[in-house]
Amino acid sequence: MLFKNKKQQRKDGNDSGKIKRTGKTVNGFVDEKEKTRILNEQKEPLRAGPAKIHSKKEPKRKKSKLFSGIQGEEFSGDIYRQKGGIDRPMLVIILLLICFGSVMVFSASYAYALDKTGDSYYFIKKQLLYSTIGLTLMMGIALAIDYRKIRAITPIYFSVSALLLVAVLVMGVAAGAAVRWLDLGFISFQPSEIMKLGLVLMLAWYYSITEKRVRSKGFWTSSLFGTFIPLAIVAFVCVLIALEKHISGTIIMFAIGMVVIFVAGGKLIWFAAASGFFVAAVTAIISFTDYATLRLDIWLHPENYSVQSEVWQTLQGMYAVGSGGIFGVGLGNSRQKHLFVSQPQNDFIFSIVCEELGLIGAALVIALFIAFVWRGVIIAKRAPDTFSRLTVIGIVSKVAIQAFLNIAVVTNTIPNTGISLPFFSYGGTALVILFIEMGVLLSISRYSYLQKK
Repeated sequence: MLFKNKKQQRKDGNDSGKIKRTGKTVNGFVDEKEKTRILNEQKEPLRAGPAKIHSKKEPKRKKSKLFSGIQGEEFSGDIYRQKGGIDRPMLVIILLLICFGSVMVFSASYAYALDKTGDSYYFIKKQLLYSTIGLTLMMGIALAIDYRKIRAITPIYFSVSALLLVAVLVMGVAAGAAVRWLDLGFISFQPSEIMKLGLVLMLAWYYSITEKRVRSKGFWTSSLFGTFIPLAIVAFVCVLIALEKHISGTIIMFAIGMVVIFVAGGKLIWFAAASGFFVAAVTAIISFTDYATLRLDIWLHPENYSVQSEVWQTLQGMYAVGSGGIFGVGLGNSRQKHLFVSQPQNDFIFSIVCEELGLIGAALVIALFIAFVWRGVIIAKRAPDTFSRLTVIGIVSKVAIQAFLNIAVVTNTIPNTGISLPFFSYGGTALVILFIEMGVLLSISRYSYLQKK
């Protein structure tokens, strides 16, 4: 168009100015195609960042929803939460522990069972029954139950466990000096075993709903929600168990609670103060409790007591440990299990392991527990939220603490007290509860943060 009106001329002049400022010309003159392209680019809205490019192989990702459980869903950056199979290494470790433990229950118990019941297979038959029930529950929980449903019922589970502990104080059955059993006629059990899982779940649930306050920059706010309130929960449980005269159970419960509080970020100064106060409290309880004082004095001064009565159990257990040597006397060939070691299928089963399988067998047992803890830590690190992480840590620490204390008792490192060896000691409801805990752990292992490759 040869002649243009003034409005069109002004528009062209402005466009030319824009183009000239870009410095993109051809031989000093503006190229029409280049002009059109530049004008279109200038009309596009500004972007806050680079455009998202989606490859043909990778579909466009949807915005993540908390706890949605969709496989391969992106949470942040290159971290993905995947819902898949249970952790196979942990499953293998658990199966190895229970198989090894069942073999040792039979080997350690048949002489004692024949003498007490007339049936050499009495304990192993019941152990296999409880193991079958436990394994069924474990796999059912691991494969069919979402751990978020467990989180939802945690307050109810904890409340029921606390009521059962109170019931023990009213209608409990004594086992030696301690009153720790409930007998319902068709079944008898220790509510403290149920509460071990209850305490872990309750602390994990509490921290999951107060996470922001626990991480508060304010010292007293963080101390209150991160340490004081959780310590009150632990103290409540410990007092109920201490009233049963169950000192070892009180120590285990406190240790489990402190591990969870420490991992959750409790203040170290209050952590140390609480630990010191607990040691002082236990010392005071022992000082004013005859049976606890007696056990402590037997441990400190065994020479003052008869080897035929007070020192008998500890001494025979030490004989079993020492006689095994490096390779042991052979599976099934223990001499101390023939009515020398008291309850060889239960608290002192590790001494029979040492006698029959020697140092190598004892090291294998310890190695399996170390592997269990190692794999548990890996599952906890990959767990998708606070509740799941602390639950795994609590369950793993419970097994590790009991194993450590049981081995310490058998080797006379600490005073003799009733602590079972997880997966190895003969048990009924305690073994079933242990498998339920393993089911919860494996259920959580199905949900993981994994680095994108």
